[in-house]
Amino acid sequence: MLNQSLIVARKELKDALRDLRSLVSSLFYSLMGPAVVLLVGAAKPGANEVLTAMASIFVIVSAFSGGMNVAMDTVAGERERRSLLPLLLNPIIRRDVVIGKWLAVAAFSCAGLIINLTAFSMVLSAPAMFLKLPILLPVALLAAALEVLISTWCRSIKEAHTYLSFLVFLPMVAGMFAVFVPRAFAHWGWLVPILGQQMVLAGQVTILQSGVLFGTTGLTALLALVAAGNRLERDDVVYGS
Repeated sequence: MLNQSLIVARKELKDALRDLRSLVSSLFYSLMGPAVVLLVGAAKPGANEVLTAMASIFVIVSAFSGGMNVAMDTVAGERERRSLLPLLLNPIIRRDVVIGKWLAVAAFSCAGLIINLTAFSMVLSAPAMFLKLPILLPVALLAAALEVLISTWCRSIKEAHTYLSFLVFLPMVAGMFAVFVPRAFAHWGWLVPILGQQMVLAGQVTILQSGVLFGTTGLTALLALVAAGNRLERDDVVYGS
């Protein structure tokens, strides 16, 4: 099973790496947040709390934007090109196809998150931010799972672009609530994926709570993958009707 999933993931990664426009777009989105914070910091020196709050939002968003372009093409793009059916005619379980595509999207989501976090560590002169990477990586895996799931509902890349762009607003909204209304989520927000990672970046979560958050985020990603696998079992998804 794992070998088949890795074969699909390798194929998706090769296709994505050949698309220079998508690579440049993903890199731009990953570095956009640090660039904005750098400009704001230059214009308003000493506003460290504001810059940290802005950075925490952009970090989570990068996990979603990093794999967005790849996710558009994994299922929705293949449905549009009518190339999904030939792939499934091979002796491979459809669940393995979903896992392979998710691995490819997750690789780009994690890369976007790492690039963004590294840039912020340099811009804010706060290398300790990078130490929070282990607890932040699950949100990249969740982002990839959600993007693959949404891609199974879309019949074209254009449609996928619309819905996945809306998905990117999810961490932005959660981040703004965590920044502007922190007390509202102080007692339970660390349990909620995305919102919890936002609180981790703000230093509001204990080690024990971080472990629980790691589990809830992973479980949510697993449920999204199961839902995507169930979607791929449907003929209307495979045939693109």
